[in-house]
Formats: sequence, structure tokens, C-alpha cells
Amino acid sequence: MTFSTILGFTAAVLTTGSFLPQAIKTIRTKDTQSISLFMYLLFSTGTLLWLLFGIFSNNMPIIVANAITLVFAVIILVYKIKYRKKD
Repeated sequence: MTFSTILGFTAAVLTTGSFLPQAIKTIRTKDTQSISLFMYLLFSTGTLLWLLFGIFSNNMPIIVANAITLVFAVIILVYKIKYRKKD
């Protein structure tokens, strides 16, 4: 494994892992009031595009990181839509 691949996987673990606490908290509490719907729509779309980029460029750290991050982001997005409070 090359240094750049190790570096990529290390970055992937750190950035992807940062979404796990938010996803767990959102699933447990169903509280999404402080989360921006527009931001998560943009973020999820961007993550999907990064995933596609990783697939097309055959870059495993980008594929793994963005596939997992996309799952977390979509979970939070679904909860945001499902449990948003109506005014």
C-alpha cells in the first residue's frame, strides 16, 4: 500500500467518522431542529458526486469514504424531512 493510499484512508476514517456521532444522535433523539435541510441536501448531493468521481477514477479511499459518509448524510437528511416540525 502506498503512502498516498494510507493518507487517503486515514483522511477517510477521520472525516467519515465525524458523521457517526451526529447520525447516532439524530436516530436516537429524532431532533433535527438545528440541522439545515438545504445544507444536507447540498452536502448529500456533493458526497454522491464525490462517490461517483471515486468510482470513475478508481480511487478506493474516495469511494469508501464517500459511500459511508453518504449513508450517514442520507440518514440524517431522511430524519430531517420526516421529523421536521410544522409551523
